[in-house]
Amino acid sequence: MKQMRQFLTTLVVVWTAACIATYIYSQQQNIPSWIALAVLPAFLVEFGFYLAPGFPRVRRAFEQLGSKPVRATFLSASAIIPYLIESFGTGTFHISSLLALLAVAMVASFWYAWIRPSIPADLLFLAFMAAVYLSKLFDQIYLHPAPHVALDILGRLMWIRVGLMAVLSLRSLEDTRFGFVPTSREWGIGVRQYLFFLPVGAVIAYLLHFARFRPPTLEWWKFALLVIGTFLAFLWVVALAEEFFFRAFLQQLLARGMRSDAIGLIFASVLFGLAHLAFRPFPNWRFAIIGGIAGVFYGLAFLQARSVRASMVTHALVVTTWRVFFTG
Repeated sequence: MKQMRQFLTTLVVVWTAACIATYIYSQQQNIPSWIALAVLPAFLVEFGFYLAPGFPRVRRAFEQLGSKPVRATFLSASAIIPYLIESFGTGTFHISSLLALLAVAMVASFWYAWIRPSIPADLLFLAFMAAVYLSKLFDQIYLHPAPHVALDILGRLMWIRVGLMAVLSLRSLEDTRFGFVPTSREWGIGVRQYLFFLPVGAVIAYLLHFARFRPPTLEWWKFALLVIGTFLAFLWVVALAEEFFFRAFLQQLLARGMRSDAIGLIFASVLFGLAHLAFRPFPNWRFAIIGGIAGVFYGLAFLQARSVRASMVTHALVVTTWRVFFTG
């Protein structure tokens, strides 16, 4: 019951923050109130689904719904609910978009209901998840009902939490210590690996002409908000997803298959780097090299803490430093 109360409390806090942020953003960008009110419920529902994998008690409640096919059906259905709310509210509903969204969601949801876990099956699952995420699918499904209203983030959040729940619940991946809030020990390990990476990353970035130092010229309080907001956004979305799939899942999978943490770390870091080739301009070799080297430090944080939350900290700190202080 304690964890359920924590989940509900967190949900109320997130919903309150989302309502405030929606009001402020809509006022700043002159977004019609009817669009803001139509879109907000979809985000509130998605945030509820998105938080669920991070609470073991909620995952156990999900696992009590029935067999794997039954749970996969519920997971697939949850994937389209935010789209239906948003698209009907904004008048952008298209049956083809709904069917495309449902199709990819069903593949991800039913993967481990249909296929026995194995290294080839796991690698194909990861490849499928990455291919869909990096494609333009969500940009095409979630349209722009008004300027400055990009709703593809709804699809990306959905894709992350469907993949998380598929692996955690349907595949029953263990020993990840997955969650949203790092412990003090995980913070310490994550920050330490970030500090170890800084001189290495700075030298490599300089040699590759990857980025130029350009700190923002803002008032101190705006600068503080920028740093905190950037860090939390990456910690709870990008770092959470990438560290779970690359470190908690892929790195552990390879380490167990090859019976070596070092080999798992190296191969996962190389694949993590290669995943950055897709960023513009393609193939982005400089980004891939920096990503692969950073991945080593993320993987070391995971190994030292045996927790994905530690590598999330390192990852979010690295990306925040790059986004705030440097320009490509």
